[in-house]
Amino acid sequence: MMQIRAEDLKMNIGGTEILKGVSIGAGDGGFIGVIGPNGSGKSTLLKCIYRVLNPTKGEVSLNGKPLHTYSFKESAREMAVVAQHNYYNFEFSVRDVVLMGRSPHKRAMERDNAEDFKIVDEALEKVGMLPFKDRSFSTLSGGEQQRVILARALAQKTNCLILDEPTNHLDIKYQLQLMDIVKELNLTVISAVHDLNIATMYCDKIFVVKDGNIVAFGSPADVLTKEFIKEIYEVDAELLTDKNGLLHILYSPGRYA
Repeated sequence: MMQIRAEDLKMNIGGTEILKGVSIGAGDGGFIGVIGPNGSGKSTLLKCIYRVLNPTKGEVSLNGKPLHTYSFKESAREMAVVAQHNYYNFEFSVRDVVLMGRSPHKRAMERDNAEDFKIVDEALEKVGMLPFKDRSFSTLSGGEQQRVILARALAQKTNCLILDEPTNHLDIKYQLQLMDIVKELNLTVISAVHDLNIATMYCDKIFVVKDGNIVAFGSPADVLTKEFIKEIYEVDAELLTDKNGLLHILYSPGRYA
């Protein structure tokens, strides 16, 4: 299984220190959530992990090897990314979009082969989009597009998946559908999560980021007390456990700091 670690990451953007020495880790098929208020540094942290940003200080490693020693193609064979949904206008078929996930495994100008098409069909089947493979990607709904982007990540055949708030603009049906699919894959997952109830449903452990620092780590049930939610998010909340043992967070309208 994949082991991924970020050690003492600092990130300075435009003279502002966004990350102030953040360390997190995941591995062995665990589903790790990164939560925190808007502007806390969640997305910046993940962008440092999946190589969109270079941290000012600190190091990310995959299986004990510094990330910067991997080529981008090499790291893409180890780690796939699904970012926040935007409405894309790719003039490609769904199958062609998912085939892009095979590029880290291809030599320059190498043609797609039967194995690539088999992997693409399997990825589309997992996300329930195989009947759409010949449709134009741009004609799909937002939820359908995001499932295709997830299939593209699955086609990379990695052991690690980074989710950068992938459900942020999706209807609740598609939020749950996408997270269900990811949870069932048994991959090592690091996900920025905006919705605390999504975090309680899917995350094995959570890191809490505030003002560029990790301020808590543990299981959602241990970390997310009403006092802690008030401290971090400045809102009042009640916590209920349902008959299945699932924790639910209820916010109080109009009661905020």
